Amino acid sequence: VQLQASGGGLVQAGDSLRLSCAASGRTLSRYTLGWFRQAPGKDREFVAAIRYSGHTYYADSVKGRFAISRDSAKNTVYLQMNSLKPEDTAIYYCAADSSLILSSIRLHEQYSNWGQGTLVTVSS
Repeated sequence: VQLQASGGGLVQAGDSLRLSCAASGRTLSRYTLGWFRQAPGKDREFVAAIRYSGHTYYADSVKGRFAISRDSAKNTVYLQMNSLKPEDTAIYYCAADSSLILSSIRLHEQYSNWGQGTLVTVSS
């Protein structure tokens, strides 16, 4: 499956952005879909994931501010980001995998399909 992320940009603290990740090649209906981010000089970190069941999971740092969702008809996963903070600045990547167990959904190395990343910059 090929993933194409979009929606990043430059915003001010407190603003909102919605990232999109469109898939082609296969339907995502049976995939676990995740968003990860990587700030300069830091490791890639888990942001959010949604299982094929619809259950969602979030990093503590974004819980209550970000929301992950999927549109099966459009074969797309979204990340709605509200109340953005400067520390949210990073390149955001979408990822997908069809065989993740629950204990692995926060581990970027367990995902086999990745989008190219979209840059989110939050100014103070």
